Amino acid sequence: MKKIFFFLFCLVICSCNFDKKIPEKENLLNERLQEIDWSEITRYPSVSSCDSLMDKTAQKKCFFDYLTKSLQERLSVDTLSILYPEVDTIDIKVTVNPDATLVFEPQFNKQIAYGNQKIDSIIKTRLQGFPQVEPAQKEGIPVKTEFVIQVILEVE
Repeated sequence: MKKIFFFLFCLVICSCNFDKKIPEKENLLNERLQEIDWSEITRYPSVSSCDSLMDKTAQKKCFFDYLTKSLQERLSVDTLSILYPEVDTIDIKVTVNPDATLVFEPQFNKQIAYGNQKIDSIIKTRLQGFPQVEPAQKEGIPVKTEFVIQVILEVE
C-alpha cells in the first residue's frame, strides 16, 4: 500500500509543471494592442440592404452608393433649385456616431456667398428621418466615423 501511495505521490509531483510561467495580463494586453491596425476600421458603417455582403470592399461601396443615392433623392427638390439655381453640387460631411445617430453638416464652398444658413436649414429639414445606419466597428466596438459626400443636385 505504501508503494502505491509513494507511486501516486511521485506521479502527482512529476506531472505538475512548476516552472511554467503564466503570462501577465499587461503583457498580453500590450501584445494585442500592438497587433491592432489603428488606422483602419474592422467594419464600415452599414445599412440593412448591405449587410448580406461579406466582402469588406463591396460592403463599403454598397454603403456609400446607398448613402449618396439617398442624399440625392432627398435633396433634389424644387426648394433648393428655385431659391438657389447656382447651387448644383453640395458637399455634406456625414458623421455616424457609435450610438447609430447621423449628423449632416453642409460644407459650403466660396462660390455660395449668401444664404448659407437658409440652405443649411433646408438640408437639415430634408434629411430628418434618415434610415437606420449601423455604426462602423473597430475590433467589435462601435466607433465614430466621418466622411464627406459630394451630392449632385438633379434639377428636373
